[in-house]
Amino acid sequence: MDAALDTSGYWLTRLLLQRGLAFIYLVAFLVAANQFRPLLGEHGLTPVPLFLQSLRFRDSPSLFFLHYSDRMAMVLGWLGVGLSVVALTGLSERFGTPVSMALWATLWVLYLSFVNVGQIWYGFGWETMLLESGFLAVFLGARDVAPPALVIWMFRWQLFRVMFGAGLIKLRGDACWRELTCLAWHYETQPIPNPLSWFLAKLPMAVHKLGGAFTLFVEVLVPFGYVGWRRLAPIAWVAGGLTVLFQAMLILSGNLSWLNYLTIVVAFSCFDDGILHRILPWIHVPVLAERALPYQIVLGALTVLVVALSWRPALNLFSSRQLMNASFEPLHLVNTYGAFGSVTRVRDEIVLEGTSDSVPSDSSVWKPYAFKAKPGDPSRAPPVIAPYHLRLDWLMWFAAMSSYARHPWFVNLVAKLLEGDRSVIGLLANDPFPAAPPRWIRARLYRYRYTTWAEKRASGRWWDRTFVDEYFPAVSLSDSRFRRFLEQRGWLQE
Repeated sequence: MDAALDTSGYWLTRLLLQRGLAFIYLVAFLVAANQFRPLLGEHGLTPVPLFLQSLRFRDSPSLFFLHYSDRMAMVLGWLGVGLSVVALTGLSERFGTPVSMALWATLWVLYLSFVNVGQIWYGFGWETMLLESGFLAVFLGARDVAPPALVIWMFRWQLFRVMFGAGLIKLRGDACWRELTCLAWHYETQPIPNPLSWFLAKLPMAVHKLGGAFTLFVEVLVPFGYVGWRRLAPIAWVAGGLTVLFQAMLILSGNLSWLNYLTIVVAFSCFDDGILHRILPWIHVPVLAERALPYQIVLGALTVLVVALSWRPALNLFSSRQLMNASFEPLHLVNTYGAFGSVTRVRDEIVLEGTSDSVPSDSSVWKPYAFKAKPGDPSRAPPVIAPYHLRLDWLMWFAAMSSYARHPWFVNLVAKLLEGDRSVIGLLANDPFPAAPPRWIRARLYRYRYTTWAEKRASGRWWDRTFVDEYFPAVSLSDSRFRRFLEQRGWLQE
C-alpha cells in the first residue's frame, strides 16, 4: 500500500463520488437538451412561460425567471453537458478547490433551474436526489486537498434517507410487500420494463418472495450499517456493498432512469481508502495539503445548514403519513425519498392512433404512433434505455392509470400531433404520417400482459393485449370544444 495513503481517509472515495456524479449530470443535461423544448418550451406540452406567470422566484428559484426562451434553455442544457464532461475528466480538479467549487456550483444552479420549472416532467425523486448530492459535491474540494469527512458523512445521511425511506414506504404501503409477493407483479407492471424483465416475471413465487425479503432487508435494516466508523468501518463496507449489489440487480431488472445509478454513486461514501485502495491499487493517492481556514469555515456553515434542514425529513421517516420524494424547501438541499410504495397488479397502455380520412368511419384505417420505450407493438422487445430518461414515456404510464382529465398535457399532446409539430414528434419512435399530419386522432386503452413461454415460442411476441375502452375520443383541429380547451390554457398555436 502507498506509504502516503491514509487508510481512514477518503481521497479515492471523493474521486468516485465526483466522477460518478459528473456522469449522472451528463445524462441529466443530455435529457434536458434533447427533451426540454418539446415538453416545456415556448410551444411545449406545458410551456414554461405560462408556468412562470403564476410562480414567485422565492418559491421556485430558477435562472429562467431572468428570461425564458427555447434558445436559452438549449444553451443552458448544452452548457451543463459541457461542464459535466469537464468534471468527468477531472480537469476542473487540477486548478484548486475554488475552481472545483465554482464548477460544481454552476452545475447545481443550472440543474436546479430546470427542475424548478419542470413541473410534472421533473417531478421524480431522482431529480431532487441529484440536486442534493450535486450540492454536497460543491464542498468535496479539489484533488490536492484532504477530503472533508463531514461531507462524506452527509452523503451517507442522504443514502440512509434514500434507502430507509424506500423501505418504510413499502412497509406502510401495499400489503404485498409485507406478504413478500410484490415482485410477482412488479416486473410486468413497472414503468418501462427491459428484456430481462420478461424472464424475471416467470420466476416461481418462492423466488419472488425471496426477492421481496431481500428488498426489505437491504432497505430497512442495512442502512443502519452506514454509520460504521474507524474500527467499525467494515460494517459500512458490507452495508455499502449490499446496497451496490441491490441497485445493480434493479438495473438489470428494469429501466428506472438514473435512480439506481445515482444511488450506487452515493453509496460510494460508505467506503474509505482502506478498502478502495485494495480494489483500485493502480490509482496513486498523492500527499494532500491541509484544508485552508476559509474552506474550514465554509464546511462548518454547511454542517449547520444540513443539520438544520434535516429535522423535517427525519421526522417524516417516522411519520405515519410519510411523504415520498418530497422537498421541504425550494433549493432541494435535504429531501425525503421513497419508491414503489404500491405495485399495480395490471398493466394498461394508451395507444394513440391517427387517420387521414376527412370523416372517420368504420372503414377508416387508423395508424398507431409508437413510443421509444413504453410498450406498444406486442412483437417489439422491451428496450434498455437507463440511465437515460424518456420523460414522455414515463408520463404515459401514469396517464394510463386514470382519465385524461387528470393529465391535461395529454390533450395538448394530441393537438401537437394533429399540428404535425416536429419537435414533439421527435419524442416518439415513429411518425406514421410523414407527408402530412392526420386529420383525426384518438386514443384507446389496452390491457397488456406478458406472453407465456408457449405463446412467445409460437409467435415471437413479448406481450399479449386486449382492448379495454376508448381513452380519448377521436378529435380534429376543427373540433370547437377541443379548440376551446386548448385556448383556455393558452396552448392553441395560431
